[in-house]
Amino acid sequence: MTKKHFTAYILLISLLGIVACGGLRFHQLAPEAKDFHPKKIAIFPIEVWNHKDIDSRTVVEQIVAGLLVEKKWFDHVMDAQSLQSKINADEELRDAARNFFDKLRMLNFPDPALSREIGRKTDIDAFLLVFVDEWKYTAEGDKKTAHVGLTMEFYDVVTGRLMWKGNHVISSDFVIIKPELSRIARDVARKMINYIPH
Repeated sequence: MTKKHFTAYILLISLLGIVACGGLRFHQLAPEAKDFHPKKIAIFPIEVWNHKDIDSRTVVEQIVAGLLVEKKWFDHVMDAQSLQSKINADEELRDAARNFFDKLRMLNFPDPALSREIGRKTDIDAFLLVFVDEWKYTAEGDKKTAHVGLTMEFYDVVTGRLMWKGNHVISSDFVIIKPELSRIARDVARKMINYIPH
């Protein structure tokens, strides 16, 4: 290994160490997010296909909603259950939400017209998508670990733009007593929410 390569290697390891110790595993903020100050937000229901444990869905939705209300950054936080009730009761809203997410998933295109329709029908300025990436216990030899990983995406309903995206995982080793995954999820969500534009 040449001296130049060795120096680059040391710099890379140092940078990764700083990133690992600091904030989230990953987060990205849109340039226009500095001027984005939504007052009313909604949390979209977590889709079952996106994670292994169906029971994690309701737990995580409630944790995220509770933490956002505690922050007092927004005048109104519509939880996933309330939003789902609105969607179930309004066919136009249901179609707009379904079409928005179909385009987002298949084409990576957050359609601004559909986003505005969702905003108009729900009286919100932004919505948060939450995905459960990890929700499990693992064992390798004597090492037992609990893992919870979340991804969050925060959208402006007027433009349909993704204003912020973050991903974080917390793993907790244990010997006999399993830590509750919901407790770890609260720690993950609390850390992530600190980065949401407001």
